[in-house]
Amino acid sequence: MASETLTASDYITHHLKSLTNLSDVTEEQGLKNIADFSFINLDSVFFAVVLGILGSFLLWRAASKATSGVPGRFQAAVELLFEFVDDMCKSIIHNAESRKLVAPLGLTVFVWIFLMNAMDLLPVDLLPSIFQGMTGEHHALLRVVPTADLNTTLALAIGVLLVCIFYSIKIKGFGGWMHEMLSAPFGNKVYLMPVNFVMNILEFCSKTISHGMRLFGNMYAGELVFLLIALMGGAWAAGGAVSLLDPVLFVFHILAGAVWAIFHILIITLQAFIFMALTFVYIGQAHEHH
Repeated sequence: MASETLTASDYITHHLKSLTNLSDVTEEQGLKNIADFSFINLDSVFFAVVLGILGSFLLWRAASKATSGVPGRFQAAVELLFEFVDDMCKSIIHNAESRKLVAPLGLTVFVWIFLMNAMDLLPVDLLPSIFQGMTGEHHALLRVVPTADLNTTLALAIGVLLVCIFYSIKIKGFGGWMHEMLSAPFGNKVYLMPVNFVMNILEFCSKTISHGMRLFGNMYAGELVFLLIALMGGAWAAGGAVSLLDPVLFVFHILAGAVWAIFHILIITLQAFIFMALTFVYIGQAHEHH
């Protein structure tokens, strides 16, 4: 397959496929079927875990090195971020006891999602090429942006849903929460209870799906734009010969890549902020009585 002509469609399709089976990268080494995780996107899980550990380490490092004197640049940046997140949490969630957990959770979510989003700023072929060199497989699959995978973003959204349910039960009690599920929004008439329950379930589902889809959609679109820009620089590879247009495409590839990367810094930060803000809003709603 290494000698086959790779079209633009093949290139994009290849980069949008996830690694789901370790035998995909060990076939040439005679180790077929070493592991079958076809139901799990291994690359998304790997990078999400690694970046989660990295984000936690950075926050721990800032906290452990904090001093009462003049802070360093890194400590000052983390303190500003913490104060910003804490102020937002206070404005949305008025329960001081809940904020002890929710504010650090929001900070962790923001840093984690920002780091996962920031993987989109790496050259699209950098890590896949390194991975292919390590495995010896010319067409090894590797997606490096976990938030461009719907499984990752929905998993994060489901995690927020579980936290919301936890606080709903903690604040109102299980009986109070179930009473709310059966009586809101149309009243506590017996014949309206099934309708109320279905409406509340639909609300939980719609908030969770939209929460995850919003992050996924923006990061997936950003990934596609980077792939299209990469194709400009490698146009000669698809054509098999160098034309007069190729240098123009290459220069435009550099300029477009730089401009989009600078603009994308805003996108990856904004999407992390929106996900965190909605997390606070949904948890805040769990504290409200209807």
